[in-house]
Amino acid sequence: MKIVDLRARTVAIPTQGMLRHNTGVHPGYLMRTVLELFTDEGIVGLGEVGGGDQRAALEKLKPRIVGLNPFDLEQLKLKALRPIYYLSNARLYGAIEIACLDIQGKAAGVPMHQLLGGKVRDAIPMIAYLFWRYDRPGGGDDARAEDLADFCEELHHTLGVRSMKLKAGVMNPWEEARVLELCRKRLGERFGLRIDPNGVWSVHTAVQIGRRLEELGLEYYEDPAWGLEGMRAVRRQVRIPLATNMYPNKFDDLGPAIRLGAVDVILTDLHYWEGPRGVKDLCAVCRTFNLDVAMHSGAEFGVELAAMLHTASTIPQMHLAGDAHYHYLVDDIIVGGKLPYVDGAIRVPDGPGLGVQLDEDKMAFYARLYEEKGDYYARFHQDPRRPDWYPKIGGL
Repeated sequence: MKIVDLRARTVAIPTQGMLRHNTGVHPGYLMRTVLELFTDEGIVGLGEVGGGDQRAALEKLKPRIVGLNPFDLEQLKLKALRPIYYLSNARLYGAIEIACLDIQGKAAGVPMHQLLGGKVRDAIPMIAYLFWRYDRPGGGDDARAEDLADFCEELHHTLGVRSMKLKAGVMNPWEEARVLELCRKRLGERFGLRIDPNGVWSVHTAVQIGRRLEELGLEYYEDPAWGLEGMRAVRRQVRIPLATNMYPNKFDDLGPAIRLGAVDVILTDLHYWEGPRGVKDLCAVCRTFNLDVAMHSGAEFGVELAAMLHTASTIPQMHLAGDAHYHYLVDDIIVGGKLPYVDGAIRVPDGPGLGVQLDEDKMAFYARLYEEKGDYYARFHQDPRRPDWYPKIGGL
């Protein structure tokens, strides 16, 4: 079997509200580039990648992968990921590996998880991911801790989720801490709490907020300060497990992070960690050093979400609920629409391969929407309500 062609399309799907974070705002839609790899046997593999419009970048890799066997992933990785230092791109390789595993599963007639060792769970629990929102459903903006606590309660009752994470670093840190305090009071001692300011807080602020939150029994405190040294400094002074999808988020930094004692939980990501097989490699290292693992969300649509579910289902030590922006999407690009939440979890697709197919009508519709709206990563450091604002690291 050989790869004979590649096609990449960028699509945008509206969200329920505009999602704020410490480096800008998702402006009412999320965007992904969907990859198709075509083989000489008529099997088509699907992949997906974020980070803006990646069509041109994937086209540049096309001459490197056309003619290769989709089962030869080590060779594909050498040619697409690490040929020379200035072409290294784990994000793009992750999408290619997902598509190749989809091809392999379809060729063998098995779901993707069986190519990764087989599943140990049928469904993956998900969190209530909380963002401060502009233009939330029903009108208005989130302005107080009560707004997000109300939303958390709503998601708990409608989706069945039993954990939450606040995307912090947006409002006053003490007001953001109050969100978790309200959620603990309203949802009880067994409800999982997390907070993630994406490294924007100073060590001093991170320590102050961390000590305030210690009594709440957080599942983890994610990227409270910038860099490995900042994380280590906070971890030494706060009695909450520290988690990260920033430091480390690649194998180059994994050894230093472990030697420094900077983290307790590493969030897996199919792009940062070089595809589903790379995530399995990461989890083996984490098991060696008794580090916990959880699942990171990169604002994925149904193709990548399926790959995430398959991968997570094969990792026995992944006992923490996974991140997902998914509940903010109004639709999806896969046949049948959005994968449903059942009792706070999303079921692993049955396959073969990823077990999802593209809905070509929706692909065309959301491709047109992308062309209308444009690539907001090109203007990412923006807040439409504060035109003169820009992000400041360690400013709080």
